[in-house]
Order: sequence, then structure tokens, then C-alpha cells
Amino acid sequence: MKRVRVGNGCGFWGDNLDAPILLAEGGRLDYLTLEYLAELTMSILAHQKQRDPQAGFATDFLDVLERLGPILKAQPGLKVITNAGGMNPSSCAAKARALLDKAGLPDRKIGIVSGDDLMPRIDTLLAKGHPLNNLDTDEPLSSVRSRLVSANAYLGARPIVEALKQGASIVITGRVADASLTLAPAVHELGWNWDDWDRLCAGTVAGHLIECGAQATGGLWCNWREAPDLWNVGYPIAEIEEDGTLRITKPERSGGAVNIETVSEQLLYEVGDPASYLTPDVVADFTTVSLREVGRDVVQIEGARGKPATDSYKVSCAYRDGWTASGTLLIYGQDVPAKAWRCGEMVLDRLRRAGVELQHSNIEVLGTGDSPGGAAEVVLRLSVRDQRRGAVERFTKELAPLVTSGPPGVTGYTTGRPPVREVFAYWPALIAKDAVGGRGYV
Repeated sequence: MKRVRVGNGCGFWGDNLDAPILLAEGGRLDYLTLEYLAELTMSILAHQKQRDPQAGFATDFLDVLERLGPILKAQPGLKVITNAGGMNPSSCAAKARALLDKAGLPDRKIGIVSGDDLMPRIDTLLAKGHPLNNLDTDEPLSSVRSRLVSANAYLGARPIVEALKQGASIVITGRVADASLTLAPAVHELGWNWDDWDRLCAGTVAGHLIECGAQATGGLWCNWREAPDLWNVGYPIAEIEEDGTLRITKPERSGGAVNIETVSEQLLYEVGDPASYLTPDVVADFTTVSLREVGRDVVQIEGARGKPATDSYKVSCAYRDGWTASGTLLIYGQDVPAKAWRCGEMVLDRLRRAGVELQHSNIEVLGTGDSPGGAAEVVLRLSVRDQRRGAVERFTKELAPLVTSGPPGVTGYTTGRPPVREVFAYWPALIAKDAVGGRGYV
């Protein structure tokens, strides 16, 4: 029976930089996937692209790709699929092309998936009757249009498969559903049809299980102390059969664990309705799935059942929503929790005296512990948010004065005033699939 072996070496932008290299070296893979994007990440990338039209992608991928050069040369059949393109897949692809050429791999074609970025067409879409109402509040997107930063549809596996069919060895996408990075090679290699809902569900289960990297191999496991050598955790591999049977494992001689608990914990991760997990490719029913340990660090999954996909894509939008800052101080001495709370209140009281009433503020007192001389210490963290940058900037100037004008035992101010950061708020919506033109090309 035909099978495809897909390993995911990255669960988010900021994940371990060595994991993709170790997985590609020891995983005996057909495909290496690298998943970088989250809603917050897209907001960050949109902000970067506004400052530099050539930016807006996950730059860690280029570091990884450069290190992958010798491995790709030694494994000519290994292909890479990543959503590192973020807000700018074409720019990311151009940088990747230069790296492959430098590594002596000019024959490796790069595929690009585009069409998820709706910002260039957002006003046209709104005018044509696509209100992109907020899924939580039902407000129309027009209410925040002037502050809109990004709007990206979650594409599915189809455009990735298009790029693979055109001979791509590296496929760089923007915003696609996480599980679709794994489903695409399964469809391409195993010849599945787009209405074979049970097999599409199996591929989606595989993608969902490995999309968060080491979360399926011992990371965040409730019994993590039982995971051998978690420092050297192996990242997950999905071996998918033609009939939809799949196994989750990890490279030999790597740390961590793959068992019923680690796999089932990830299966239910970020799932609203387990019987109806919505993706662009299929509506997956996770309640039909059975898990069975068939070897050391090998879990077999069977029984996946799928239903026809919906006629809409999820859209992730971000809009400007004010300014924020957060600062900390170390509070030392006697009765420190109460002292820390009072210090936080003093900062807010002094701001009010200066005519600054912040829209949102939060006082936190983090931890207690023994200190020399029998005293104790806590960390005061004070965070604020406001539509007025000036109000937040004034807040940042009120923390250090507590060192000499507050209670005794206030310190930890030597890192300077906290930075003021712009807030990007999240706006989830739906859009009809026929309004989105996602495509994959080389």
C-alpha cells in the first residue's frame, strides 16, 4: 500500500530552530512541514510589511532553509511545505530562491500559494455584499474599516496540491489552515479525491496532530515527567496510508513520548466541537477516531469520518485598537503583597492627579518567596491600554518614581521605562469561497 511520511518541525514562529534540522536528518521523511503562523503572528507581519514592502514573512524560515541545504542535497526527494510566507509569500520565495541557488540547488522549484490576502480587495468585497461580520459580536467590518491592518482567508490544501503538481520541491504559503499543510501531500501522493471525505478527514487528523510540533510528543503532556529526555524531544511524524490509516511517531533515539495520552491531548487541542471540526477541506468528526499503541512511540489512528466542507472560508482580520504598555517592579520587605498592590494603586492615583484616566489597567502581584533575612519579595506587574498614545506614555514615566517616593523595598527599575506598543485587535469572520481566488503556482 502506498504511504507518505510527513514530519512537522515547527509549531509556531519562535519554536526551536534545531528541531527542523534534526527531524529532516533522522525522520526518513517524504515531506517536512514548518508551521509558523497564528493570529497574533499575522498582525505582527502586517505591521512589518507596512514599514517595509519586502518584509512580512517569518524570517526564521530562511535561517532554517540555509541549514537544510546539505540535507536537501543528500535527500533529493525531500520536499518542504511552509506557511512562513505570512503576509508576503512572494518576497519570502525570492529570498529562499537565492539561498537554494547558493546551496547548489538551482533545480529545486519553489511553489507559491497566494490569494489569502484580502486587503487589496477589501473595499470591493464590502461593496459586493460581503460584510465580514464579526463572528462573536455580529458587527460589520465597516465599523473598523479605517483601522483595519490585515484580512486573510484561511485557504485549504488545494492550492498547495496545485503547486506540487507543477513540480514544486518547496511550497511557501500565506495563511492556510494548519492541518492543510499535511493534508496536501497526502492528497497529492496518495491520489485522494476532493470528495473522499473520510480520507480527507484522516489527513486532517494527521495534520492537526502534528501541527503544534512537540505538543504531540511530550510537550505540555500532563505526565511530562514520564517523557524521557524531554530536553531532546523529537518532533512528530505522521505516516499516512492510502486507505486513511495513519500512525504518529517521532525520530528514533529522540526524547519525549508518543502514546495515547500525548496524542489524545493534542487531538482535542483548540477544538470547539469534536464532532464537527471545521476546516476549508472537510468537516472532520474526531469522535469517530480510535487510537491504539502499536509499538514504542507509535500510535495508530483509524476510523476517521468526514463530512462535506462548508461553502465559506474563515477570515482572520486585525485592526488598530490603541496602545499598551506593561512594566514590572520588584517589591521587597514585610507584608509585600499588600505593599505591591498599594504601589500599583499609587501609580494610577498619580496619573489621575495628572489628568490621565486610563481606559484599561490591571495590577498583578506575581509570586512570593523567601529572601535573605526572612523577608519576602514579589513582582508587581502593572499593565495599561488606551486609545491615546500620550496617556500610555505618561504611565511609563510613573513607575521609577516609586523607588524613592513610595514605600521602602521598591527596586528592579534598572531596565528603564517600559516600551509603548500598538495594540492589534482580532476580528474573526467568514467569507464565501467563491469570493476568494486562492491558487498555487511555480
